[in-house]
Amino acid sequence: MNFLRKLLFPFSVLYGFVTSLRNFLFDRGVFKSTAFDVPVIAVGNLSVGGTGKTPQIEYLIRLLSENYRIATLSRGYKRKSKGFVLADNDSNAEILGDEPFQFHQKFPKIQVAVDADRVNGITRLLSQKNPPDVILLDDAFQHRKVKAGFYIVLTAYSDLYRDDLILPAGNLRESRSGAKRADIIVVTKCPPQLTEEEQEAIVLRLKPLKHQQVFFTFIDYDTHVFSEEGKFSIEEIQKSEKLILAGIAKPEPFFAHLQAAKSSTMVFPDHHDFTQHDLQDITLKAKNKIVITTEKDFVRLKGKISKAQLYYLPIKSSFVTAQEDFDKTIKHYVGTSTGDR
Repeated sequence: MNFLRKLLFPFSVLYGFVTSLRNFLFDRGVFKSTAFDVPVIAVGNLSVGGTGKTPQIEYLIRLLSENYRIATLSRGYKRKSKGFVLADNDSNAEILGDEPFQFHQKFPKIQVAVDADRVNGITRLLSQKNPPDVILLDDAFQHRKVKAGFYIVLTAYSDLYRDDLILPAGNLRESRSGAKRADIIVVTKCPPQLTEEEQEAIVLRLKPLKHQQVFFTFIDYDTHVFSEEGKFSIEEIQKSEKLILAGIAKPEPFFAHLQAAKSSTMVFPDHHDFTQHDLQDITLKAKNKIVITTEKDFVRLKGKISKAQLYYLPIKSSFVTAQEDFDKTIKHYVGTSTGDR
């Protein structure tokens, strides 16, 4: 523990006590949790940012949307709207937030909603003319006012929650013991070739409960970058002069995959709201080179940088092993909860 963490540790003890008391009161029924008749899957983490929630939600959408009407419900972090909003043709990243707008653009057949009050958000979704069969709650592991039917907690391979401390000395939003609420633990951002021995060692460190399954995923990058007007293969753009920018938590793997060391780079905070000054800086640094960014940043930069210049690199979550077991577990929960209606 370095000096700064030692200095902040007393505040972590206090914060941990408050969050643990809150969880205790929810567990004992003193604070009310609302359950719903439709299957609700909550995806989240114990730490702040950077565990890969968006690709995990997208994986679930792809897995379930062929057989069920799907809705996603997010807080809509940094959006400029208030209350419950259901995405439509007039929606944008400012109204929904960057990640929900990304869902809306990539999966036009699902319902995408935002509401900081998840109970109200689910209630409003279920009151629609064609209500969803399944609701995916984005970043809602700590949102105890909703009693989800199934919980997935994510933890990054390089930053396991077992090795972390509670805020502000560390990055945990609550005690490590909060992981007991999860039905599935997904270790994300693993090396694609993670061996079975290494997986077993991590499972031993995480100490899952008997009912909990542990899975391992990695970030799988597309073979092309895309713009509104076309695409280039990764091989092509790696040989070209370019500007690579990211406004996400822990962007290092993204830069490394694009061989950013050979290019100009710009880093912004996660969920960054690009100002006119930022756009001028980007344009000045890019000159006539192409600009490659993440999907999340693309939805906020689209329309503000030339279509011919702005590209994004899609990613998805892929399983190191046991993908069929994960799929079977999720489909069993949803099928049992819906009666396969």
